[in-house]
Amino acid sequence: MTSFEVDSNGFRSGFVALIGRPNVGKSTLLNKLVGKKVSIVSPVAQTTRNRLRAIITTSYSQLVMVDTPGIHKPHHLLGERLVQMARSAIGEVDMALLLLEGSCSPGKGDEFIVQLLKNKNIPVLVALNKWDLVKQDCFNNREEEYRNLIGNSDWPIYRCSAFTGEGCRSLLEALGQKLPEGPLLYPHEMICDQPQKILLAELIREQVLIKTREEVPHSVAVSIERIEEIDSSKNTKGSKVNVAILATILVERKSQKGILIGRGGTMLKAIGQGARLQMQSLLDGKIYLELFVKVVPNWRSNASRLKELGYESD
Repeated sequence: MTSFEVDSNGFRSGFVALIGRPNVGKSTLLNKLVGKKVSIVSPVAQTTRNRLRAIITTSYSQLVMVDTPGIHKPHHLLGERLVQMARSAIGEVDMALLLLEGSCSPGKGDEFIVQLLKNKNIPVLVALNKWDLVKQDCFNNREEEYRNLIGNSDWPIYRCSAFTGEGCRSLLEALGQKLPEGPLLYPHEMICDQPQKILLAELIREQVLIKTREEVPHSVAVSIERIEEIDSSKNTKGSKVNVAILATILVERKSQKGILIGRGGTMLKAIGQGARLQMQSLLDGKIYLELFVKVVPNWRSNASRLKELGYESD
């Protein structure tokens, strides 16, 4: 294992809130910057629910990236709490990375977030994501649209693509240079501070979102009921750590339960297989995953149920 050395002369560290509308690619960008999967990704908007902190350490800086739920107009108590999570994060960090969808012109939602950041009066760096989808002859006009959006603010603008990685290295360097001088806040090998149960639950929810798309969009939550390590000497030969996981998928209607289970249990089996593959890379061992589906009417508007699931108000 190679040793890690920090340049203590001018080393910078701090917290960076990743802010933007739903589905602009915040989680995809975070995974790209970290170099490993720490946040779930799906084609469905409003995927992120938990305020995850990912840690990126270089020889000259340590960024603690706070991935926040997309800021949107909420339609239930869960939505209100997710937006509150994102808004409160802005007041708890050293700077913000505003991620905008460079592949299209700015909209009302972008204007709202820009004004929100201006009111907080913290350093902001702007990233125009999905730049690989912008035609070259539109580059200057599109960037000008976003410069007009931020007005007279001295926020630097960077072009990037979380999908291809284009511009991500320059973005990471710029973020590190803007942080205040300070020591390591976390061990250099640490890349995420999220509890294991939440990470595992999110990997299951990701598979639900990917495999059901619009059929069961946001009325799904996952609760990890039990995690047990199994003596590998009694199981698969040569396996590292065998882990048994029992999880419950919550939905709001019986029809949604039927969709998740599928004919003959095919959908639930597919969700479990997809989640197991992701979990095996995370836990570095063989996973035994058992899934159940439970109907809990209107759980997204139930304060006590949201607390049980970890969606507490700040």
